[in-house]
Amino acid sequence: MCRVYFRAAREMLFDMYKSSYESGPYHPISLPEYNVPLTARSLRDIFTTCADFQLREIAFGLERNVRLSVCWLDGVVSGGDVSTCVLRPLTQSARAANARDEAQALYAILHGGVYSCSVRECASADDAVSALTHGHCAVIFDTLQTALCFEVKSDKTRAVSEPTLEKSIKGAKDSFVETLRVNTALVRRRICSPRLKVVESTVGRKSATRVAVMFVEGVAPAETVRALASRLDALDADGLLSVGLLEEGIVDAPASPFPQLMHTERPDRFAMYLLDGRVGLLVDGIPVGLVAPVTFAEFMRVTSDASFHFLVTSVIAVLRYFSLALSALLPALYVAVAMYHQEMIPTRLLLSIIEAKQDVPFSTALEVIGMLVAFALLQEAGLRLPNPIGDTVSIIGALVVGQSAVEARVVSPIAIIVVALSGIACYTLPSQDMGSAVRLVRFALVLAAIAAGLFGVAAATCLVVFLLARMDSFGVNYTAPLSEGMPGGLLRLFVRLPKRKDKYRDPLVGSPDRRRQG
Repeated sequence: MCRVYFRAAREMLFDMYKSSYESGPYHPISLPEYNVPLTARSLRDIFTTCADFQLREIAFGLERNVRLSVCWLDGVVSGGDVSTCVLRPLTQSARAANARDEAQALYAILHGGVYSCSVRECASADDAVSALTHGHCAVIFDTLQTALCFEVKSDKTRAVSEPTLEKSIKGAKDSFVETLRVNTALVRRRICSPRLKVVESTVGRKSATRVAVMFVEGVAPAETVRALASRLDALDADGLLSVGLLEEGIVDAPASPFPQLMHTERPDRFAMYLLDGRVGLLVDGIPVGLVAPVTFAEFMRVTSDASFHFLVTSVIAVLRYFSLALSALLPALYVAVAMYHQEMIPTRLLLSIIEAKQDVPFSTALEVIGMLVAFALLQEAGLRLPNPIGDTVSIIGALVVGQSAVEARVVSPIAIIVVALSGIACYTLPSQDMGSAVRLVRFALVLAAIAAGLFGVAAATCLVVFLLARMDSFGVNYTAPLSEGMPGGLLRLFVRLPKRKDKYRDPLVGSPDRRRQG
């Protein structure tokens, strides 16, 4: 009965949310968007009031009777490359001497008249506009109503640097950048095989953002590739400028705070997942790679685990899961025991807690909630502010929240210790997305402890586990291998086999090529 009421309330809230934002008519993009002939004048009209649009007319051929128009977007392409690779060959090439009309000029340019490694023939204004916005220089043939587009992208992009969020100890020191083709090249340098497939699509009615789906043919399940491609095609939005919009549009449970796509800025980790049978996503303009399918256990692993001895890695894995439980449960357990179950506390510890709380005017519940809120504020201030100011705020906040609060008898020392241990344990989690979800669960468990003590904590924990067990990630259960009934599933979470014994890929992925090594 409670489940029915909960579902009805959720649907009512979703309907209210949709009605408040979906007041206007639906406006999908119509193709062709620019139903005009492909000429230099039409392109000039399309890019009117665009200061970066450049157009130059040149004479082509011996008799100089063939007039061509060259256009590009300044800044998107390299002006020096346009001059060297396009304009100079068009005006000085020996092939131009025999051109008497636009048809002969088109043939001459297509067959070596321009020094470019790639050429794209456009027959419509939409194709030419798309090519210009993606870093091409277009040579317009007004009479033929066609254009030849040469890729001369600007090289003014961020250079490949060390990862900032995922520190590499024994691995590679490069990370993804904002340029899609550079990111695909970083992955291909690690998987030098034609089986590595790169399938590109365009997402965004207005932004026209390029998204690359990468997988290893014969290793990645075909149904996973098809599911991911179909969800990308169904994603309808004005622009794809953030990872959050992409994730909410393709995951199975967008309402869940737990991450369902693996985010990584390291190409070596991305390539490792591809070789394991998973499918990767790279978005132009976003220096992060996305991987699917994933399970809860994947967010508790790091790439450097493969670089250390298997015994060391196994011990660290146990420590991470202990930190997870400590971060989520410790404040709630303290509140529940201090408010409802004092008989479970040892006598000497209980006397110490009572003595520390004698002059504190607030209850245990208010203490813990206030400290959790203060800890969250300090964390956000340290992350959002510049480094010098962020360090200063962190030091001042630690003094105010810690020492000054205890001396002023605002909070008890035990509450500060409990919240600090919970926060430090959360920082040991490899994934920041998982850490954010754990912080939300921590607040929910504290509220459950305030309401019903240990019984409330147990019920809330069971509810969280139940919701996680209901989630799927592209056909793989989120709590696998525990939910799959596989022998040794619990052991696989903590113990890493030696590399010489790890001969098979993860069976949860469903790869048709199970064998990893001989």
